[in-house]
Amino acid sequence: MLVNQQDGACRSCGGQLQITDVDDCTMTVLCTAPGCGDSYDVELDAFGDGGLHYSLGFISEQLRGGGQP
Repeated sequence: MLVNQQDGACRSCGGQLQITDVDDCTMTVLCTAPGCGDSYDVELDAFGDGGLHYSLGFISEQLRGGGQP
């Protein structure tokens, strides 16, 4: 699931982030910008949504069989 750049961007280069994993405390994000590829964990509410839109959206995608395994 891609993060809207108005909500958050890569802390290294400002590129767009993709959520690659979610657990009960954190989300793992990966920068999609060419040449960057940073990956790191952020808190569930890191993007100002109270932990609802992005973490639950990612989990919902996984349950529907979409996104990355």
